Amino acid sequence: MRETVTLGKSDLVVSALGVGTWQWGDATIWGFGAGYGRADVQAAYAASRAAGLTFYDTAEIYGSGTSETILGDLVRQEAGSVIVATKFAPLGRLSAAALAGALRASLTRLGLPRIDLYQVHWPYGFIRIEALMHAMADQVEAGHVRAVGVSNFSAPQLRRAHAALARRGIPLATNQVHYSLLHRHPERNGVLAACRELDVRLIAYSPLEQGLLTGKYHTANAPRVSALRQLSSLRGAKVKASAPLIAALQRIGQSHDDRTPAQVALRWLIQQGALPIPGAKSAAQATANAGALGWELSELECEELSKISAAPGR
Repeated sequence: MRETVTLGKSDLVVSALGVGTWQWGDATIWGFGAGYGRADVQAAYAASRAAGLTFYDTAEIYGSGTSETILGDLVRQEAGSVIVATKFAPLGRLSAAALAGALRASLTRLGLPRIDLYQVHWPYGFIRIEALMHAMADQVEAGHVRAVGVSNFSAPQLRRAHAALARRGIPLATNQVHYSLLHRHPERNGVLAACRELDVRLIAYSPLEQGLLTGKYHTANAPRVSALRQLSSLRGAKVKASAPLIAALQRIGQSHDDRTPAQVALRWLIQQGALPIPGAKSAAQATANAGALGWELSELECEELSKISAAPGR
């Protein structure tokens, strides 16, 4: 039986693990078209679908719309069996009226009649949260959007969005934030608690910390750090500090049919009630990520990982 979760109080039921598609078309940061290309991400999509994954997250800014175009081409080959989420970027827009045009552009790139989950990518900009939520509600009522989500919203901002939508009789379905064993801020800043209280599904992006939680940066033949990898989570000191956690992930994984550190890290997130959306640039990565489904960590194992990863600043 496949693991599924509901996106808040919406009618969207998705696999308990999703797929982030920022890498599908982004040449500037991820190097799309150099080390990998469209055939690779098509294979990643096919592998993730074969593994039962049904939730795919993109955004209008990913590859300047290329990610939406690629995902739409793939999704349209299946009849309604995939849930598509994309995002509106408020930066550079001066009023909530811009949302309708951005939505139409995303629908055109995706080639879909409506978007399952439409999210506000960031809370900051010149547009008030309440105005954005009313613009979102208009699109739900027009039938262009099934459910509304936000991304990178703090607990107070989440509550404002939730309240604004409630006045229109629409639930806030999701809040997409950075959350992993090495980035546990949502537990300390009130976001996770607010999501649980309001029945808003927390979607976890960067759940593997750009590969750090796979363990590959702790091997003797670790890959050379590229321009992309010059991220705070992959600098030498953090790699070294995360070694005890990687060791625990490896040990715990071995006791669960040799699950990988990445699969254990994703499983931990799922059991916190989050919906992780790791990226995948190949069929092998997609298949490996899907190995986080269909089994469970014990309560003691979850507690051990939580304790080891609870270092200050994480």
